[in-house]
Amino acid sequence: MSPNKKIAIIGLGYVGLPLARLFATKHAVVGFDINPARVASLQSGTDTTFEVEDAVLQKVLLDQPSGSNGLYCTTDIAHLANCNYYIVTVPTPVDKNNRPDLNPLYKSSATVGKVLKKGDVVIYESTVYPGATEEECVPVLEKVSGLQFNVDFFVGYSPERINPGDKEHTVEKILKITSGSTPETGVEVNELYQSVITAGTHLAPTIKVAEAAKVIENSQRDINIAFVNELAKIFNLMNIDTHAVLAAAGTKWNFLPFKPGLVGGHCIGVDPYYLAQRAQEFGYHPEIILAGRRLNDSMGDYVASQIVKLMIKKGISVNGATLLMLGITFKENCPDVRNTKIVDVITALADYGITITIFDPMANPAEVQQEYALVTTAELPIQKFDAVVLGVAHREFLDIDFSKLQNTNSLLYDVKGILGNLADGRL
Repeated sequence: MSPNKKIAIIGLGYVGLPLARLFATKHAVVGFDINPARVASLQSGTDTTFEVEDAVLQKVLLDQPSGSNGLYCTTDIAHLANCNYYIVTVPTPVDKNNRPDLNPLYKSSATVGKVLKKGDVVIYESTVYPGATEEECVPVLEKVSGLQFNVDFFVGYSPERINPGDKEHTVEKILKITSGSTPETGVEVNELYQSVITAGTHLAPTIKVAEAAKVIENSQRDINIAFVNELAKIFNLMNIDTHAVLAAAGTKWNFLPFKPGLVGGHCIGVDPYYLAQRAQEFGYHPEIILAGRRLNDSMGDYVASQIVKLMIKKGISVNGATLLMLGITFKENCPDVRNTKIVDVITALADYGITITIFDPMANPAEVQQEYALVTTAELPIQKFDAVVLGVAHREFLDIDFSKLQNTNSLLYDVKGILGNLADGRL
């Protein structure tokens, strides 16, 4: 391992920033992002994703690139030239047809290729299908840099395990899988992460093993959630409380505690498609993985239909009704709106002729407008509604007096199952 480690983090989002901040406590780090507004905000000491507290970020920030410990954030590729480790943490989404979109990886690999030198190591953290790092990213690095893989430069893979909004399981407290393109590189990458990850590391034998391990982590959760979502559909037909059933079953020591819900975000709702596409390239059509995806992707329409049925039962005229949606982010206490399935509920409800107001104090209204063409407010409305839906369990919502938001004959629906008997219905 190079005695003077200087690390570049490519992509300063939910994954890259916490990692950059952590490495900066022990190493010289340059954080690179193509978004000038994001970089300016970080250099001023503010993280708009709330993943790193401002005081913690400010403690490691540097005014200029340095060889000493600390973090300097930039949009200038020239500041990456002196680094010897490049860690890529860009998102890996799917397109509208649920096919893996590797464009962010291609572009970031080209960026790294422009500054890559002999002896450098490039580590990928982005979730991909098995084989993508060596078959898709390495050729870009070779072409742009003119260097030879595993001769002039080396590659590692250490899948991210960041849980956005989770202040307990922070990056240093989550065991890290590591791997390298040669046995020696694997050890080098492992030692690099061991220098900051207090939870420890697991050195996988190959990059493909590490890639596969990451993609099945979220596929497993997706399938388990799909199972309880199907149970919710069944038990709702039988007029049985699904949450009460799960609580009873959960008294057995080996029963897994999953709850029904909307499966969005950039991991669980996306990663299974990466594995499924790769499997199909090898001539195998995944049945359980894709069945779970289909069921979870159907839940937005299902929740909307349940809300409408309950409105009809309460004698509320659906066409022209007013509804307040509490939350639009993909999970509680987090501003991330990527691939949020609340949007599916909103779209389906709008098809019934319902007028929807969206309140979310965590979400950035400009991001929601750009991503979904929806208007949100960060201020709790003072009017009353025909229906109120708790879509996301933000802490702030738990203190709301729902009666002040409801008309005399109104519906309160609980997507997250946390309001108990207060709600007229829940998933």
